[in-house]
Amino acid sequence: MSTKNLSDPADVTKEQLIHDFKVVVSDAEALLKATAGQGGEAVSAMRSRVEASLASAKEKMVDAEVALVARTKAAAKATDEYVHGHPWQAIGVAASVGMVIGLLIGRR
Repeated sequence: MSTKNLSDPADVTKEQLIHDFKVVVSDAEALLKATAGQGGEAVSAMRSRVEASLASAKEKMVDAEVALVARTKAAAKATDEYVHGHPWQAIGVAASVGMVIGLLIGRR
């Protein structure tokens, strides 16, 4: 799993899903290349369907990745604007979170 610090745990799951999907697509492409020498009409038809499915999946994966990046950037911008607009509240929240984390670590 990536060590990026994202604001939403669902984003981490989506990021992992995108990574895993890229691995599956590359493995499927390698399989297609390995079976390129295989003959037969059925194998040829199956290869064509798999290639079309892979192309579609790659396009959807790129769209999902673009959407994930856009949402992450929007969340970062909103956080930055809030912190600049409300610096003392942000300091208070950060201090509170730090204190809670310190207490939790100190209990171990």
